[in-house]
Amino acid sequence: MKLLAAMLAGLIVLIQYPLWLGKGGWLRVWELDRQLLAQQGTNDRLAQRNAALEAEVRDLRTGLFAVEERARYELGMVRPDEIFVHYQEASAHKPAPAQPDSPPTRSAQREAVPLTASYSVERR
Repeated sequence: MKLLAAMLAGLIVLIQYPLWLGKGGWLRVWELDRQLLAQQGTNDRLAQRNAALEAEVRDLRTGLFAVEERARYELGMVRPDEIFVHYQEASAHKPAPAQPDSPPTRSAQREAVPLTASYSVERR
């Protein structure tokens, strides 16, 4: 009787092996499910990137505003009726203080104002 019970228990274990560890077993299904979720996340991220690129292409084909913006910022172009004004940040060291009896020079006055702006001014 004990031998029969041991044989039945062994058969049950042998039947369970393909279910858990075989080619189509639960462990493989769980691994494939994890890979599927990771791939769906990658696909969603790439779909968003493709949508943004498609919108940019549509803007470049139909609107002149996007072309003008790229020409301004990437190529540094300005319109013929504009003046380009560029302020640079003052250097890290401060200029030497002026003599009390002499007025400050123009370059010292210019460096004292740390402006960082780059824009164009339209002539009228």
